[in-house]
Amino acid sequence: MNHPDPHHSRRWAILAILGIAQLMVVLDATIVNIALPSAQRALHFSNDNRQWIITAYSLAFGTLLLLGGKLSDLLGRKWTFVTGLGGFAIASAAGGAAQSFAMLVTARTFQGAFGALLAPAALSLLTTTFTDGSERNKAFGIFGAIAGSGASIGLLLGGVLTQTLSWRYAMYVNLAFAAVAVVGALTLLTNQAPEERPRIDLPGLFTVSGGLFALVYGFNHAETTSWGNGLTLAMLAGGLVLLGLFVLAERRASSPLLPLRVLTDRNRGASFISIALSAAAMFGVFLFLTFYLQQNRGYSPITTGLAFLPMTGVIMVTAITATVKLRAIFSPRVLVVAGMTLGAIAMLILTGLNLHTSYAGGIMPALILMGVGLGLVFSTAINNATLGVVANDAGVASATVNACQQVGGSLGTALLSTLAASATTSFITGLHTPPTGAVIARAAIHGYTTAFAVSAGLFAAAAVLALIVYRGGIRADATAMQASSGDPVPAL
Repeated sequence: MNHPDPHHSRRWAILAILGIAQLMVVLDATIVNIALPSAQRALHFSNDNRQWIITAYSLAFGTLLLLGGKLSDLLGRKWTFVTGLGGFAIASAAGGAAQSFAMLVTARTFQGAFGALLAPAALSLLTTTFTDGSERNKAFGIFGAIAGSGASIGLLLGGVLTQTLSWRYAMYVNLAFAAVAVVGALTLLTNQAPEERPRIDLPGLFTVSGGLFALVYGFNHAETTSWGNGLTLAMLAGGLVLLGLFVLAERRASSPLLPLRVLTDRNRGASFISIALSAAAMFGVFLFLTFYLQQNRGYSPITTGLAFLPMTGVIMVTAITATVKLRAIFSPRVLVVAGMTLGAIAMLILTGLNLHTSYAGGIMPALILMGVGLGLVFSTAINNATLGVVANDAGVASATVNACQQVGGSLGTALLSTLAASATTSFITGLHTPPTGAVIARAAIHGYTTAFAVSAGLFAAAAVLALIVYRGGIRADATAMQASSGDPVPAL
């Protein structure tokens, strides 16, 4: 086969640098969570302000993703990728050197903004570099493994750096990742920009950016206030209205920010939904199991990170196996539904946690099941979300994948945190006795298990939706195989 793509001969080396960049972006969410208590003590900011270290990143990242994806399509993926890497590294260095809360929040905001350039450029480079069917499946298996396991790697790395060095190194470590990726990008990548560069769709940009900002802010505001809070409701309603206006604007735009053809393929749409719901549900594992292990079982940050390693390893093996072996046998519907079902079972196991649950008997089996489930879902859904798109749409399709992860994760964090807090409060008030240390511990665990039960419900709902929306039966879809070989496939 003739390969006009200048990246083809260097494709596996390119995959390595794309994997490094993806790992840097994905692990940044949890590595900062582990370092946050130490940063709070060092910079003397309040608990009310603490959430903004996380929210500032997610707001900038989620709001600017589609713009970042469009810029990579218009200006060329190499320079968008390199700019994102460099900016992310500089912002990380500023965050590590922060001497005040304001400086740290500003650095996190710029991290999110440059991450919005970096993430879609990396995924679109992967999409356009690997066009042969079997090689694409293998590459997406590796990329999906990184996407699914990066958060748990961040827990371990954050624990090691915070406990042995300083919380600041949880930010400085990005300099090492970025340096390797920048050198690789400058050496291996060729910039490919379209001959004609249409104007950026400003109505689409303003409506989608405003809508995503309002939704992410509303989710995070609900976590610290309530779902019935006036500002929370206003932001969520405003976000939905703006996204509705965005769809109308894209239907009329001559050069839309997000061409609606990207969303109209059934398997691609099902993949976007699956990515969002699995991101919302999986935060129940990382967030509340981390609290349980550290606060109720006395695990150190390093030990907590090590506790997640079985899941990380299983995700990597499953993701690669799913795309290299299972994809040739089973349809995406089967793989995603199976993954979601395993995720639901894992969460149901975790609802049985108590003060004396053993790691080997009650926690590790759930993490292994979760690893298999997430490996199936992420590798399959990310592959299908970018399958069959034309090269000029690769950036915005990739940005939509990242937007689904970000909005889904924000929704999951806010929803589960609110429900866990309510369950904890209800447990204490329902006893009608003064809360002792043991009662408070039991109440906290009741909150965690409530969140796990809701996560199980999210996984189950996602399985049902995947069963309904994905096209095809049990066996692999020949149309999908055709698309993965680089041939165009009509949208349904």
